Amino acid sequence: MTTKTKQLLRTESIRFAAMLVGCCLYALGVDCFLVHNEIIGGGASGIATLVYLLTDGWIGIGVVTVAVNIPILLLGWKQMGWQFILRSLLTIVVLGTFNELFTVIPSLTENRILAAVYGGILQGLGLGIFIKFKVSSGGTELLAREINHWFKFFSIPVWLAILDAIIVISGAFAMHDPENIFYALILIFVSAKTSDLFIMGLNKSKLCYIITEHGPEISKSLIEHSPRGVTLIEGEGMYTETTKEVLMTCVKPHQIDQLKNIVRQLDPHAFIVVTDANEVIGKGFSDKNLF
Repeated sequence: MTTKTKQLLRTESIRFAAMLVGCCLYALGVDCFLVHNEIIGGGASGIATLVYLLTDGWIGIGVVTVAVNIPILLLGWKQMGWQFILRSLLTIVVLGTFNELFTVIPSLTENRILAAVYGGILQGLGLGIFIKFKVSSGGTELLAREINHWFKFFSIPVWLAILDAIIVISGAFAMHDPENIFYALILIFVSAKTSDLFIMGLNKSKLCYIITEHGPEISKSLIEHSPRGVTLIEGEGMYTETTKEVLMTCVKPHQIDQLKNIVRQLDPHAFIVVTDANEVIGKGFSDKNLF
């Protein structure tokens, strides 16, 4: 077995394991929190929850999840390719299986707000795993991509929001529960934030630009007092038409005050721009990049 084959096998094994964990977490969020509290969210899981509740459990959540996704996958066959579709089908079947298995778990809370929050956390973790390990679970996200392929006057996120809004509002009318819209908004917001945190991580950094006429002195002092590197970019002040030196560096949040003090001591007139860096890959930050 060649090294390339071993690496591919390892990558696919990790992706498969991640898919199982993601499906498990997502299904737990739906079955343990949303279904028992009659909260209809977006996506295929929202449709499955609605059908399950309207039929008093005669039609299983997992069955509907698979049934809803099959025509979506068929629509995307030509656009996405058969390998992507088969991977997505595997994920959907596993997710549907977990949905069926976890239906027997009793409700973990009777508070609908808590159910929306914790259901959103579990769904967000599941979605974060899917995105990070390049796993697709189909649903409205894939349908939005397919619609955008034919109707480009809206972006994919806008189409996705429209589809989810239709499902949420339909659920509210079908269940005669207008409050469902508010619980669904909590669910969607928490889910999105959780997936973002999982993908980007909690260890955010700060990207700093320093516009100065004393670049070498400031660079030397920053390097001496911090293990971070500094990059010099040549610039020109368009108002004064004078040459400026732009220093770029990434630091941890707790190092910002130290950086400002160093710059102010050497150049009180320096212009400093500090912005969030969601992810920094390199020495001193994150050296890992699994996929």
